[in-house]
Amino acid sequence: METSSLIALDRAHLWHPFTQAMTAPDAIPVRSASGTVLTTTDGRHILDLISSWWVNLHGHAHPAIARAVAEQAATLEHVIFAGFTHEPAIRLASRLAALLPDPLSRVFFSDNGSTAVEVAMKMAFQHAANKGEKQRTRFLAFEGGYHGDTVGAMSAGASSNFFRAWKQLLFPVDIMPIAGHDSSMGHDLVENGEERALTALEAHLDQHGKTTVAALIEPLVQGACGMRMHRPAFLRAVTERLRHHGIMVIFDEVMTGFGRTGDLFACVKAGVTPDFICLSKGLTGGFMPLSATVTSDSVYQAFLDESVDRAFLHGHSFTANPLGCAAALASLDLLITDACKDARHQIETFHRSTLADIVAESTLTRRFRVTGTIAAFDLECADPGYASSLAPRLRDLFLQAGMLIRPLGNTVYLLPPYCITNDQMEKVATSVRAVLQTLEKQAPVPVASFDMF
Repeated sequence: METSSLIALDRAHLWHPFTQAMTAPDAIPVRSASGTVLTTTDGRHILDLISSWWVNLHGHAHPAIARAVAEQAATLEHVIFAGFTHEPAIRLASRLAALLPDPLSRVFFSDNGSTAVEVAMKMAFQHAANKGEKQRTRFLAFEGGYHGDTVGAMSAGASSNFFRAWKQLLFPVDIMPIAGHDSSMGHDLVENGEERALTALEAHLDQHGKTTVAALIEPLVQGACGMRMHRPAFLRAVTERLRHHGIMVIFDEVMTGFGRTGDLFACVKAGVTPDFICLSKGLTGGFMPLSATVTSDSVYQAFLDESVDRAFLHGHSFTANPLGCAAALASLDLLITDACKDARHQIETFHRSTLADIVAESTLTRRFRVTGTIAAFDLECADPGYASSLAPRLRDLFLQAGMLIRPLGNTVYLLPPYCITNDQMEKVATSVRAVLQTLEKQAPVPVASFDMF
């Protein structure tokens, strides 16, 4: 079908996510993809530098994962997971338990990151009730956190300001400040920010610690609010204070899991083990919808009883879908190789050296920051934030340069698949420099002071 016909049908029938259709340009039809390259129906080649919403680990259409899905599809495509089980789910749960720190060993599968978070919240709430701590009904989260688009996840992420349209649907969640850091901040400034955030947390816990059931945090990197980053030491300090008050800790590693922060998981990098970890996005290497909420056997035991009322009565039609599990197993095989570890290190080195130097050349850039394979910087403008008018301008400039970079407002970030080559990284360097130079040469961007943290 011709590109123009595809676009016309798209306009007539599709409703795209996170898009204002009245003002957005036509969606770009993609015919195929391989590695880091998307090929459009009109023959353009675009480097996917955000891993298509952070899901793609090893490159598009990776043959090993494609083969695993095809073989599984010819054997068992799906079976109800209540009362039945299958080898791909059993093997995947065992693999995840082996990769995660003890005592994270009990795996509950669902469909996406939002539901993984929702499962953790519901488990924590019912766990407290099953243990006789019914006074624990409050949840705690952190400023700017984004945890997904279901009602519980939205409630925890309300401070991200994505959910104003549904404010009346949400339940109250206590929001605490979070301390950030970047390359422009000195050690004293970082520590002062952490001290202020921890002092506020301690004051809140002194008052509400006994009635709080669980706290949610995106460990080390808050994604959707602008790739805000905090130190492992801060994460450890937060966790220690929560544990002191008997509060369960939920790590939302939907984005940070599977090597994005350098280590396999942010909790490993930080040296902190949560009570629940929520995984999705990269779990299947970007091939299939699948997520997992992993907790301890101790939590699991609290749901065992002769009464069904104490069971966790939650599930999804496609829980533990065999195709998704097969894709995840193949992706994990690739993830744990020395070659993949070296590739992640190479990406981080590029960020900290080449990209850092390019960003430093521009008078418009602020707050360059890196955690593992994730790099980000802000561009000063009159309307900072997710709705910044600078975002579509940036998207267009990067697309013209042959790159898929979807800025979070005035925040530009790179989060490429691990298979990106040296030649492609050189192209990225050249293109980012050219885009920044174009912005400086064009009509001046109004400058306003702003605080992203």
